[in-house]
This record gives sequence, structure tokens and C-alpha cells, in this order.
Amino acid sequence: MNAADFAVLSPLLIMSATAVLAMLAIAIQRNHLVVAAMTLIGIGASLLSLTFAASAIPRQLTSLLIFDSYSVIYMALILCAAAFVVLFSYDYLKRRHEHREEFYLLILLATTGAMVLVVSRHFISLFLGLELLSVSLYALISYIRSKTVSIEAGIKYLVLAASSSSVLLFGLALIYAETGSMDLSQFATTLNHTATFPAIAGLMLVLTGVGFKLAVVPFHLWTPDVYEGAPLPVTAFIATVSKGGMFALILRWFHLHDGALSGTPGVVLSIIAIASMLTGNLLALSQSSVKRILAYSSIAHMGYALVALLAGGELGAPAATYYLAAYFATILGAFGVMTVLSGSHHEATSIDDYRGLFWRRPYIAAAFTAMLLSLAGIPLTAGFLGKFYVIAAGASQSQWVLLFTLVVSSTIGLFYYLRILAAMYAKAIDTAPARPILPLPATLALAVLTGLVFLLGLYPTPLWNAIVSATRNLG
Repeated sequence: MNAADFAVLSPLLIMSATAVLAMLAIAIQRNHLVVAAMTLIGIGASLLSLTFAASAIPRQLTSLLIFDSYSVIYMALILCAAAFVVLFSYDYLKRRHEHREEFYLLILLATTGAMVLVVSRHFISLFLGLELLSVSLYALISYIRSKTVSIEAGIKYLVLAASSSSVLLFGLALIYAETGSMDLSQFATTLNHTATFPAIAGLMLVLTGVGFKLAVVPFHLWTPDVYEGAPLPVTAFIATVSKGGMFALILRWFHLHDGALSGTPGVVLSIIAIASMLTGNLLALSQSSVKRILAYSSIAHMGYALVALLAGGELGAPAATYYLAAYFATILGAFGVMTVLSGSHHEATSIDDYRGLFWRRPYIAAAFTAMLLSLAGIPLTAGFLGKFYVIAAGASQSQWVLLFTLVVSSTIGLFYYLRILAAMYAKAIDTAPARPILPLPATLALAVLTGLVFLLGLYPTPLWNAIVSATRNLG
């Protein structure tokens, strides 16, 4: 290895080193503030090191990892999301009687696993990254041991994630047996021209494993229960870092510059996208828990992102990436509001917890309003431009069925977002705030995310140009 190799590896090396240092610090002396600060510094250093990595790309390390501008964009998104999760976690854990320090160690390891997925070019690196991410999530989901529902959610995720990983591994074995290669490059093109039964069966099994991680229909059944049982910062982490790493991987696999994805992968993913958009929005209508509403909403949002992936062409990958960036900022902000409003023994997850919020905490209510409007795709927000780019990508490749489903399902989604908004601005009987003092780190993070939601909705040019440049040579 030479200096350029170390430069491109530096984000992963820094995250791994931070995890080791955090573990040693915990062993020497438990200190919540110190470990949280170490975690933030490590994530910040890894983010900063992307500038050095960018000077040495594109570069392939062995046959396992590929570092290019696309990798840099997605690693930056994942690291930023992880940093916000840490900020929201500090006060949340401070109010609970648990061992707090190991939480940050798990966050570091899970984030590293998601980053490995982003740079994977081989079946082996894919599986290692996926398992590093998944095993960390098992513990994170059930981290609050005093809550039965948290333990239950962790067990459910453990059983289903282990099963999906086994299915994914068997699918990869079938594809290797048929193609004789474990290289992920030109994956979709190879499968389009290899319509044999083992290849198609392998693809179906791989999509089952990938679909579970993305929580798309019909692999979505774990989502509402895990979202509801997991601690709020962990739910935000699953919705962003976990799904972002896997989506970056399949976008690199399946994106085609010369047109829409066709053949068996195109048909299967189209069915999944349509089912996810409709099912997610329809099931969210009957929910009274904000966590479960956002869980079903996330299923629909992954369906929207798949529309851009399926469209391909010049706009497909940039549209999907911009949509994910907008979704990251929005959903982190939504869960951030819920975290700020939660007490030491109670999470603000029911719609009734937000009744009259505007009259008690107008600034927090305004931030939550911005997040809900962005999730609904209302103009002037990041969510609106995200959907605009997805629709533009779909229209450029005449994906009219997918676009019709997107418009109809988005209209359905307005109803459950409006239910939360109506509750927030309704007059409350008791207007006394439950927690007069808001946590500073989480409040600052929430302010930044609110600004990002409007910035990405009003001035998308810098990020859009960077994404277009990064995805130009995707493959």
C-alpha cells in the first residue's frame, strides 16, 4: 500500500480507530461526556478526511473496495447523519439509567459497516459491511433494557435480519455459481443477459435480503414494531444510516446510464416500488403513534427513491441521491423533535403528546411543521425538490405507471401528516410545558436540520451539481 491507498482508506481507518479508542476509554473510566465527545470528534475527523480521500480518487483497493466521487458523497451523507444521531442521543441517554457509553461504540461500528457497503465492489466486502451494520443494530435496538418493548423489537430484528442475511448469502452463492464472478460491477447488465434459472433465483434471493434492509414491501413487516420499540435516536439511525448504506450499494449495482432498468431486475423492482408507495401510505392512515406513522412513511419514501433508480439515465442516480439527502435531513429533524420532547420515562410518540404543542413550544412546533411538510413534499422544502427530481428522472424515461403511483400515494400521505399538524395547532387544555429546559446539543442539531430543510428546498444548486458530478461515472 502507498500514500494514496491510505488517503482513500482514511475515513474507514479513522472510524475504526475511534471505535477502539472509545472501547479503551470505557474500560479505563466510564464517562458519558468524554465518550460522546470522542465519538463526535472521530466522526468529524472521518468527515474531514474525505477531502484527502477525494484527492486520490478514483481508486480501487484489491477487488473488494472502490473509492470514487460517488463513495465520497454517500460516506459524507452517512457521517453527517451519524453525527446528528450522536447529538440527539446525548441528552436522551443522560436521562436514562443505563450504561450509556457502549451506545456510542455501537454507533461507530454500525456507521463503519454502512460506509463499507458504500465502497463495496465484491460479494465479500458487501457481506462483511452488512453484518457489521446488522450486528451493531441488534444491540442498539434493544439498548434500553428496562423497556420490554425494546427487548422485543431487538429480538424480532435479530431473527428476521439473520434470516434475511442467510437468504442474501445463498443468493450470492447462486449468482457466483452461474457467472463465476463475485465482482459487483456491471451486476444488472450481467443479469439482464444471463436469464438462466440459477441467476434469476439468485437475484430474487439477493433482493429479498436487500429489501429487508430497505424495509420495502413485501419485506417491511418488521418496520413498525422495530421503529416503535427502538430508542428514538436508534430509530433515526435505522431510517438514515442503515438504509442509506444499502441504497447506495444497490444504486451502484443497478443504475444504467443508457436508460431505464429493464429485464428481470427492472420488473421485480418496479413491483416492489409500486407496492411500497401504496402500502406504506395506506397503512399509515390508521396509526395513532407518530413512530409507527413515520415507519410506514419510510416504506413509501424508499419506494419513491426506487423510482429514480429504475429510471436510470442521466437523471436517475442524481435524483435518487438528492432525494435521499433531503430525506435524511427531514427524518432526522422529525425524530430530533420527538427526542427533544421525550422525558426520562416517556417517549413522545403518540399524536396526543403533540396536541397543543404550538401553544406550549412554538419554535419546536415550527420545526416539526417544517419536517412534516417536507415529508409530504410541500413546496419550499427539501422534500418537494427531492420529489421533483425523482419525477423528472421518471418522466425522462417514460416511467408513467411509477409516476402515477407516486403522485397518488403522495396525495394519500398528506392526510396522516395533516393529522399530526392539526393536533399540534389545536388548543390544549393544559398548556404547561412538560420540560421547560431543552437540551442544548439536540436543540442546536434541530436548528441546523430545520435550516437545511429550507436551504435544500430553496437553493439546491450546489448540492445538485456536486451530486451530478459524483454520479457521472458511476459503475
